[in-house]
Amino acid sequence: MKITAIRTLLCHAWRTNWLFVKVMTDVDGLWGVGEATLEYKEEATVGACRDLERELIGRNPLQIEAIWQDAYRDAYWRGGPVLMSALSAVDMALWDILGKELGVPVWQLFGGKVREEVPCYANAWFASARTPEQFGEKASAAVERGFHALKWDPFGSAWRSLDRNAYTQAMACVREVSRAVGDRAGVMIEGHGRFDLPTAAHIARGLEEYDVLWFEEPIIPDSIESLARLRREINVPVAFGERLFGMNAFRTLLEAGAADYIQPDVSHAGGLSELRRIAALAETYHVPICPHNPSGPVANAATLQLAASLPNFYLLETMATDVPWRREVCDEEVRLHNGCMTIPSRPGLGIELNEQEIAKHPWQPISLRHYKGTLTDIRPENATSFFREDP
Repeated sequence: MKITAIRTLLCHAWRTNWLFVKVMTDVDGLWGVGEATLEYKEEATVGACRDLERELIGRNPLQIEAIWQDAYRDAYWRGGPVLMSALSAVDMALWDILGKELGVPVWQLFGGKVREEVPCYANAWFASARTPEQFGEKASAAVERGFHALKWDPFGSAWRSLDRNAYTQAMACVREVSRAVGDRAGVMIEGHGRFDLPTAAHIARGLEEYDVLWFEEPIIPDSIESLARLRREINVPVAFGERLFGMNAFRTLLEAGAADYIQPDVSHAGGLSELRRIAALAETYHVPICPHNPSGPVANAATLQLAASLPNFYLLETMATDVPWRREVCDEEVRLHNGCMTIPSRPGLGIELNEQEIAKHPWQPISLRHYKGTLTDIRPENATSFFREDP
């Protein structure tokens, strides 16, 4: 069996553009799918996939570890979001091929399941909310749907610091959501790497009374040393890692004692192969892994394979709704029951793409919303659930 091509498929998805990858083989009807969605850098990642294709044509797709190591070595400029996202997608696709070839889901290749369902927390439940009261109403509705934990960024367009009025507004939003959900759900506060060290510490002290599950990316994500200092100074848990690439970056994070929860992204940190290594490393520190997972259906399918098989997995991020065409561009089959996703049992990653439907939603240029005051414009008005919801 040989690799014959690496194909890329871009699909507009409102807040970003999904970048899907197909690794083709010379076996009729056998290919693998992956996802390299790298917000605002999709075209660069397409180029990285083409670079990988030149080196991988003719290779045996079942030699997954050798391909990963060679691709990482031969890039010369190691790591970084573009290379690692392209490699992540190819790695997912190779595991998908192996699972299909053997007729088993990928989680079986990883030693089988250690859980029967995957506990989730919701993102994007707050779409279009502006006032604390609106956030509270949407939080209550999300809990009614079965979510047991909710995450959001209450900090508007803040960068580096917060003036007194912005701080008061943010804490009013936290207070209103906490009141709305009561003891029915936990809350996580997303920082999006906005703040300098003293501002993050001030916010963390304000969050103590709300017993938050974690404060995510509380400081500008360029200094693990500063993050470790912050964690030593505050009394709320810290989550971090969506913008780290590869096992060595997570080793530095763990050695510094800078996070209570780590959040590698299967589409950026090195794919299924590298996330398994990262999780094993974290387990030696007794640190839970909570994968970053805000992207598209293939990334979600791959992350579910990991969540099924990792003993130190804790919570999976999921988007409460998505663009209505998500159901059209793939045959994704996920079910939400009592705040948990069921684990697919189809061979490989358990998902296939519909290229004709993808072509109906071509790439569109999208810019970051975080510092424009439009952060809650995360979904279109016709957004809908992409999973089946059991009562």
